[in-house]
Amino acid sequence: MKGALRLLYPPQCVACGAIVAEGGEDPGQLCPACFPDTRFITGAACARCGVPLPDDGTGADDPTLSCDDCLSIARPWQRGAAAMVYAGTGRKLVLALKHGDRPDLAPALAAWLTRAAAPLIGPDTVVAPIPLHLRRLLKRRYNQAALISSRVARAHRAAHLPDLLLRRRHTPGQDHRGAGERFANVAGALAVNPRRVAQVAGRPVLLVDDVMASGATMAAAAEALLAARSGPVSVAVLARAVKDD
Repeated sequence: MKGALRLLYPPQCVACGAIVAEGGEDPGQLCPACFPDTRFITGAACARCGVPLPDDGTGADDPTLSCDDCLSIARPWQRGAAAMVYAGTGRKLVLALKHGDRPDLAPALAAWLTRAAAPLIGPDTVVAPIPLHLRRLLKRRYNQAALISSRVARAHRAAHLPDLLLRRRHTPGQDHRGAGERFANVAGALAVNPRRVAQVAGRPVLLVDDVMASGATMAAAAEALLAARSGPVSVAVLARAVKDD
């Protein structure tokens, strides 16, 4: 049956729709044109925020690697990872999922993040998405972070709490703001759902979002969790913005 379906519907590039060679069950296949333009983070990276770093031979999994930002900015979370750089085809896919009404991209993007986030998920980890304010959720009709986090949690057999965090107030978009403005924009905007406090008490939490730039939103979410007496917080994002792109 699968063979017949593939004859009728051959595998397509997740980014451009071009026909691609057979790739097993991987939903995130890319064609030869789109793959080189997708910068996956597979080498040395900051262990706190996932940003790629120059490879000095220490290895991709060195837990002591930190970028300049994480050395100078207090991060309320402990560890972080990202699947790709927010540029080129990666940026195109994230924007399509987020603003282009393409929830069908979630399985492919989640598969990439599932691999990147594997070292951050233990047997008692709770996985939760960064929430949208109700106003934005009604307009978009889905929370792209929740579409991804649910699949990451399922793949690792971890608990998933899509309503763990709540948006106390609507915040303008973070685009085109400096780092200080981004932190001010989300200060106090996120809170732990009172109905979920007992479920995260003392348990490690993995926060999932689509993009990280300054880390302001993740910091606000992590601070809310720690104030509610959660265990250590880690973060995982589909794409990490980098200063040289």
